[in-house]
Amino acid sequence: MPDILIPENIKGAAVEALRARFDVSLQPDLWNSPAQLAEEISNCRALMVRNQTPVTAELLSQARELLVVGRAGVGLDNIDVKAAQDAGIVIASTPDQNAISAAELTMGLILSLARMIPAADGDTKEGNWSRQKFVGVELYGKTLGIVGAGKIGYLTARRALAFGMSILAYDPYLSPDNILLSDLRAELVSLDELLSRADVVSCHLPATRETNRLMNVVRFEKMKPGALFVNTSRGAVVVEEDLLAALKSGAVGGAALDVRATEPPEAGELESLPNVIVTPHIAAFTGEAQERVTRAVCEDVARVLDGKPAINAVGSGLPRRMAAR
Repeated sequence: MPDILIPENIKGAAVEALRARFDVSLQPDLWNSPAQLAEEISNCRALMVRNQTPVTAELLSQARELLVVGRAGVGLDNIDVKAAQDAGIVIASTPDQNAISAAELTMGLILSLARMIPAADGDTKEGNWSRQKFVGVELYGKTLGIVGAGKIGYLTARRALAFGMSILAYDPYLSPDNILLSDLRAELVSLDELLSRADVVSCHLPATRETNRLMNVVRFEKMKPGALFVNTSRGAVVVEEDLLAALKSGAVGGAALDVRATEPPEAGELESLPNVIVTPHIAAFTGEAQERVTRAVCEDVARVLDGKPAINAVGSGLPRRMAAR
């Protein structure tokens, strides 16, 4: 049986370096076959995934020799972290490696909404020259509301400052004295205040019980009339039918979604609206970010298999269990 099982499409020089040292089984479509995955994982010492593989308590119970789960990305909503930690298995993620790419995409979506770039592009390619149809708004002098002021939220806000925007931030886990907020000249406010004052609301939240369906009809009604809404974090944060209603009523002026409640989603009314931009969860998908993410997770998996602590561990960097071999 292999040392390392990779049931998703994770490739690159770092994976090849792992294969030079360990027995690696790369099966890009295995995530979609739960029974076979459970069988394949039974004697592996390491599992490397993105966000397609459900690493459940049941699956982990089949992994008798598993020492480490490496998550190529930042979100852990597809991993039962408690079950892994209870079993003494290390969880290693890549919390910072794709943050720049995600922040850059967020700014691109904000600009695209403000200047109606996708709609203008499509209309012009159809042979039209409808300049008056695409009168946008400047970002200069506007207020950006960052919902979740972690690394990606911070980097997004830093870029927004260059456009002359002022920053509001909502994050219940940050102190008003946080040095990053000071660097942004940001005002830490309640979510309701942020929604009422921001011209652009950008979500940068993990998928947790607290954030699930956070942006619902009540919250959209509290947004500044005509404000723009962007979500590049997790689809579960947004109640899509409530967003659709707010867009159709004009309460929300436009929306850009890189993540969806169900991925891939079925095409619906959201996709048909001219003031909505949808992209297929590509915030972290640049060559540079993927190289950094893959290298970091491969290095941590190798460290654990070598008896060293993972650098980007969630909790303990060393497994409490010992493999039989």
